[in-house]
Amino acid sequence: MTDTILCPKCNSEYTYENGNLMVCSQCFYEWNPQEVQESQTNKIVDANGNELQNGDSVVVIKDLPVKGASKPVKAGTKVKNIRLNFDSDHNIDCKIDGFGAMALKSEFVKKA
Repeated sequence: MTDTILCPKCNSEYTYENGNLMVCSQCFYEWNPQEVQESQTNKIVDANGNELQNGDSVVVIKDLPVKGASKPVKAGTKVKNIRLNFDSDHNIDCKIDGFGAMALKSEFVKKA
């Protein structure tokens, strides 16, 4: 059995080769495994691939359901002063008006 290559974007194990590229069947991210850098694990990027920093402002790009809330966080909601969390799958800690403190995944936001 061969070693599985995890997707660098979503860490899915369901990846496959397409020529000399690898493709994730979960998020459809394509990458060249020879060009993956070690520094990629030390940074958090948004949906467009822009690197995020503590204190940045981001915009939610799709409606996100919130457990225990009657309404979702709507696409286009601006979130200010984010904090990055490298230890969790939900790697952005923030406060959203009307919802309070919560954690978001960086793949559902873009840098403002």
